[in-house]
Amino acid sequence: MEYRLDNIKLNPEESESKLHDLAVKKLGHEPAYFRIIKKSLDARDKKNIFWLYSIVFSDEVPAEPAPQKKLANPPAVAIIGSGPAGLLCATELIAHGIKPVIIERGAPVEDRRLAVREFMINGNLDDNCNVQFGEGGAGAFSDGKLNTGTKDANNSKVLETFAHFGAPREILYSNKPHVGSDILYNVLKNIRKFILCNGGTYMFNTRLTGIKVRDGKLQSIQVLDVRSGLQKDLRYDAVVLAIGHSARDTFEMLHRKGVYMEPRSFAVGVRIEHVQEDISRAQYGPMSKYLPAADYKAVSHASERSVFTFCMCPGGVVMPAASEFGGVVTNGMSNNARDGRNANAALMVQMGLADFGEGLFAGMEFQRSLERKAYAAGGRSYKAPVQRVGDFLAGRCSDRFGSVKPTYSCGTVFAPMEEILPDSVTQALRLAIPDIDKRIKGFASPDALLTAVESRFSSPVRITRKDSGESVSVSGLFPCGEGSGYSGGITSSAADGIGTADKIFRMYDKY
Repeated sequence: MEYRLDNIKLNPEESESKLHDLAVKKLGHEPAYFRIIKKSLDARDKKNIFWLYSIVFSDEVPAEPAPQKKLANPPAVAIIGSGPAGLLCATELIAHGIKPVIIERGAPVEDRRLAVREFMINGNLDDNCNVQFGEGGAGAFSDGKLNTGTKDANNSKVLETFAHFGAPREILYSNKPHVGSDILYNVLKNIRKFILCNGGTYMFNTRLTGIKVRDGKLQSIQVLDVRSGLQKDLRYDAVVLAIGHSARDTFEMLHRKGVYMEPRSFAVGVRIEHVQEDISRAQYGPMSKYLPAADYKAVSHASERSVFTFCMCPGGVVMPAASEFGGVVTNGMSNNARDGRNANAALMVQMGLADFGEGLFAGMEFQRSLERKAYAAGGRSYKAPVQRVGDFLAGRCSDRFGSVKPTYSCGTVFAPMEEILPDSVTQALRLAIPDIDKRIKGFASPDALLTAVESRFSSPVRITRKDSGESVSVSGLFPCGEGSGYSGGITSSAADGIGTADKIFRMYDKY
């Protein structure tokens, strides 16, 4: 018999070992099976903050789930991209007996780290291997958040897969699961080892450059080895497009080849940095010293445009995330411990299709124009424009830093945000920052720092697909993850990858 206890309260100073003691007390002996299934922090009353748990335990170990059905005659499948969508598509295909080929324009995570470090230190950008491209996708240099607002049935499998390959077990029950970039590094290597040991293949430093289509069906793909310049024509039964939201050249190529896609609206903005201790104190009060670095999530409707925080990184850094020459892009990253001095988050303003102009790639060009303005404002370098919040709200240029020092590693230049962002965005931000400060004390601190530009919130296009998972215009082509415009963030992209693999399995299980 399995027992479940809910709403167990622990003070921040108390050990989780008390949960196990409760199970022993209930059974009268050591349980054969014990698991925490939910953990959340209740900080609504700063004078009475506590952890809230649910646990299950029993005298019997649960039976292992039945193995998934495998195909006797598996198809040849290629996956373009090794971000969360591509990698979990690959692990799910392997569970069905399909041995995928993963084609990645960037490098393995070990070499990718070196390329990113070279860019951060010397400003030498590799446009095929950077914070956006390479093993792990953009999520490899992020906070590694695994929470999602989607209700995909595969979300739990995503968490289980990451935990199996080395992520902290706490992600299985925390209401705000995160891994951290330092641990993701090893998780990615473990996934690669699994894929290779089970018959999968990687083609790193290899970019998709073309596709051949006949009568609406994919015939082959063309790839380029970016190191040697060697081009190949490859044939597969199915090709999964897990290309991420920043593969602009690939979007343009697919459009030229007749792959149907639609423009999408998205948000743009800046990174905002605070001293982490100030954020933790604002969120938790005196109890902050007993608790992990605080996060936050805020929305403001003080203007006609919705303004919201996104990808908040407690104890993290603002990352240089350019993938094209001549553009400055920011992102946020933190390690598992979240022990850096600053907190940062994207502060985003929702845009509409009408803001971009006409054309399929108008939104993409809008993103690019902001990135180039940031590059120009930074002295035509990858230094990022920054401005203190107090100066931004007062409409003057900054000339010094206060208590918040920038963490953006390529260097910074003082510049007004008006030089980079549209008036509609700066006006919305000027109303939103004081409005959010009403709920998060210190959010509008004069010393808080804005860094431009945050432009890669989501894909500017959607590669439209049918219920079968295939492109509406090219059978055999399976758009997947953020690049398809059907997901956003690590968990929803990974879940979409699993779902895409299952659709390929079902398609070939008929034969």
